[in-house]
Amino acid sequence: MPLPTFHTDRLTLRPRTLQDFDACLAMDRDPEVVRFVVGPWSDLQAHKRFLHSRIEARFGEGLGYWSIFAKRDPERFLGWVLLIPYDAVGPEFEIGWRLNRAAWGQGYATEAARPVLIHALRTLALPEIVADIHPENRASIHVASKLRMTHRGDGIDDGVLYSRYAITRDEFQRESDGGTNRL
Repeated sequence: MPLPTFHTDRLTLRPRTLQDFDACLAMDRDPEVVRFVVGPWSDLQAHKRFLHSRIEARFGEGLGYWSIFAKRDPERFLGWVLLIPYDAVGPEFEIGWRLNRAAWGQGYATEAARPVLIHALRTLALPEIVADIHPENRASIHVASKLRMTHRGDGIDDGVLYSRYAITRDEFQRESDGGTNRL
């Protein structure tokens, strides 16, 4: 199954390709954008290798990264959303988002993540989707909450503190069946 393209009221999400490499690299070079994310951001060559490997990787059927574009300016790269095995290896499945600073505060992250999460839980019927978010990253915690993900605890990975947010397929289904699903 190739990755689908999603359209929302304001956005188009299409599978990320090497065509998006320079825009992704530029976004990650902004220290505020990657402030809460561990990665090879300060080593340009390592960063390029990491980004290239993530763009070229095959994460499984229906899984991967989507680049986000504004419908009113379809050439303007806003960021990306991912749905991949946790830390690219699993066994859990994670959702994540990263946006250019100019796209912050406009509701784009939630709007972009919503169809990806629905795809994960309905189309792929994955049992649970997680998002590990730095506890000081209030904006991402707000997005997770708007997606009806709930706090499941805190942990440390590679010396970095994180808060885990998650939603199960059963939780999603219960909300859908009860008519309260506002994803």
